[in-house]
Amino acid sequence: MSWKIPVMLVIGYLLGSIPSGVLIGKIFYGKDVRDYGSGNIGTTNTFRVLGKKAGIVVLLMDSLKGTLAALLPYFFHSSANPMLIALSAIIGHVFPIFAGFKGGKAVATSAGALLVYNWKFFLLAWAIFLITILLTSMVSMASMVGFTIITIVSFFFGDPVLIGVAVVLTIFVFIRHWKNIERIKNGTENMVPFGLGYWLRQRKEKKK
Repeated sequence: MSWKIPVMLVIGYLLGSIPSGVLIGKIFYGKDVRDYGSGNIGTTNTFRVLGKKAGIVVLLMDSLKGTLAALLPYFFHSSANPMLIALSAIIGHVFPIFAGFKGGKAVATSAGALLVYNWKFFLLAWAIFLITILLTSMVSMASMVGFTIITIVSFFFGDPVLIGVAVVLTIFVFIRHWKNIERIKNGTENMVPFGLGYWLRQRKEKKK
């Protein structure tokens, strides 16, 4: 095995381990997002706890971790598959060494990696995500539906690596969103303040 591959995997994991939400919260807001909301360090909880501006910054930072990890083979002039190297960053994001191994849910970092690996597929993934969130107003639902549809579509691309990674990540995303699934069933899942789902919930509450 080339020495470059383990080095890239370590760098990718360390990149993924950077706790964007925790850093932004502590440096600019004097808050630790882990102490509020769902306690998650990812984009959704950052939006909820710190607001839109902080949420967007964390979304970009978390996505960038996946993008940089996927670019490592190019930086190292290696023939290693970018998506497989990016998996180390995704694992780092979910189990960050810099945040007690309690991280996010892998959605933004996975999307950032996909941008490098296949930009057309990246655009398709985001289109599915945005349409779902506009219909349901739930980031969790958009993530699960998005990954499921992306996995199905990946079979038509004829790329074994893409298919394998998509299947693994979809299973993982569902596992990470288990509590969200329970809240969705109970009708208590958190919603973003826009979209059809939010409008219907607001309308229902006004009628009570």
